[in-house]
Amino acid sequence: MGFAPKTLSSELCALSPVAILGVSGYAGMELARLLLRHPRFSGTAPVFLGRPDSAPERLTALHPQLLDNNGAGSLQIEPFSWDLLRDRGVQVLFLATPHEQSRELVPHALDHGLRVIDLSGAWRLEQPANRAVYKFSDEGSSVATAIQTQAIYGMPELHRDAIRHALLVANPGCYATSIILALKPLVSAGWVDTTRGIVCDSKSGVSGAGKAPTAKTHFMHAADNLSAYNVFAHRHTGELLEQLSLSPDQIVFTPHLLPIPRGILSTLYVWFREPQQPATIESLYRRFFAESPFVRIFAAGHLPQIQYSVHTNFCDIGFQLSADGLRCVIVSCLDNLLKGAAGQAVQNLNLMLGFQESEGLA
Repeated sequence: MGFAPKTLSSELCALSPVAILGVSGYAGMELARLLLRHPRFSGTAPVFLGRPDSAPERLTALHPQLLDNNGAGSLQIEPFSWDLLRDRGVQVLFLATPHEQSRELVPHALDHGLRVIDLSGAWRLEQPANRAVYKFSDEGSSVATAIQTQAIYGMPELHRDAIRHALLVANPGCYATSIILALKPLVSAGWVDTTRGIVCDSKSGVSGAGKAPTAKTHFMHAADNLSAYNVFAHRHTGELLEQLSLSPDQIVFTPHLLPIPRGILSTLYVWFREPQQPATIESLYRRFFAESPFVRIFAAGHLPQIQYSVHTNFCDIGFQLSADGLRCVIVSCLDNLLKGAAGQAVQNLNLMLGFQESEGLA
């Protein structure tokens, strides 16, 4: 909205309905930026949390880009404690943490009466076979099993009503968001010939790999390069299978690393059971997403590009149909740190607190 918050006085900062643990990463930084400018929290900063044994530090020392003239420079990242969350009146806890840490923290958060939006993959998957890729140490335990039954997959376009009442929202993966949104209308309509297989060719900017540097995300490897990775083994594959109701033999997903900071472009190849018309396909997409403010459908034959959606919370979808009407190429683009992470998390927060879904994002 381009909204600027009021000056953050110490009294207003004492209480906050939201807290973020894991603000040091890319998604955590974007989450902080969005919430600091959210109109519903005008003058009330989120509680920013670091490790329990860490010393307080200024938020803007870690993320100078968040400095403004409204008091952000005085905000602290404080050592995590459940007592701190209780004393600050926190209702919703964002976890921008590794999946192992989220698995450990969520049971305690729910016991403390908090609602949780988890940006990791800790609680996204319902089926044990799909969760196996994470090698969770608590897999099959009574606690983990009970919590998994409460977790709602946090894609508003598919699960809006359930998210409103959820105690635990599992924010979707970035690749998964770009693919599921683009395929769901077609698969749900029964148009796709899944016996021919669906091919998902996805490419992401380097920030999708997280902030911790690795040999493959180092500038010398990523720049002037394009590489495939985790073929047949990417953690987001299970999300595609579950949310699209597909079996592993019906879809192939291959992620690639692009030499750009952020953004995802997924090119999806499908066969239809019967010939379709461009106008019919476009109409299907528009009906399916009629109530979804952050999905933009391009006119038939027009394809999105990363530059159109980067730094926004939009997922852009376009398609091209073959002359015989049986083969379709769908292109889906989004910002992996926004619609693929922090922006979608704020959509979920808005729904959980009874706000308009688009508040603080448009």
